Amino acid sequence: MIWTMELASHLDEAPWPATKEELIDYAIRSGAPNEVIENLQELEDAEEPYESMEDIWPDYPTDGDFFFEDENEY
Repeated sequence: MIWTMELASHLDEAPWPATKEELIDYAIRSGAPNEVIENLQELEDAEEPYESMEDIWPDYPTDGDFFFEDENEY
């Protein structure tokens, strides 16, 4: 299972929290690429729903990863 930012972006509007089956259904209905559906099919069947993309892809970059200070430093 290989995730990229482009593939993960197809799940931005997914109905979180969601089960594996709900995410696969969402990906199919929203026209996500086959790679997204294949990645979701490889997930373990968890007892608890997935809360966010970070539960699926632990290295998923968050907004905090792109934080830059506004002050000009020269």
